[in-house]
Amino acid sequence: MALQRTFGIIKPDAVADGHIGEILTIIEQSGFRVAGLKMRRITKNEAEAFYAVHKARPFFAGLVQFMTEGPSVALVLERENAVAKWREVMGATNPADAAEGTIRKRFAQNIERNSVHGSDAAETAAEEIPFFFSAAELL
Repeated sequence: MALQRTFGIIKPDAVADGHIGEILTIIEQSGFRVAGLKMRRITKNEAEAFYAVHKARPFFAGLVQFMTEGPSVALVLERENAVAKWREVMGATNPADAAEGTIRKRFAQNIERNSVHGSDAAETAAEEIPFFFSAAELL
């Protein structure tokens, strides 16, 4: 199988709680190569555009507020079957439903403050990666 890239974010809750290093360790121990990494604070306009697919959902305003409250870490991760593997490593969106040992089970506060984001398909990753990274920034 060929190498695949996926996109991830270590969200503001996990950054504020000091879990960047632990999450990166889990990522690398899960066989990913970090092809891109940057820490920055997402603006309100960026958050609204990035999560536009959820605009009609009742949680949209809270999601935008949360994602702009502090810095986050954007990631491009690479390995075979990267999208599916990253979703497995992250765990279920609701940490109460997440498997033991997953990032969300270990670090998430609740379904809304769930520590990490990940692309749900290769097509989504292809849209999300260039939202945060230029081709020149990826190794």
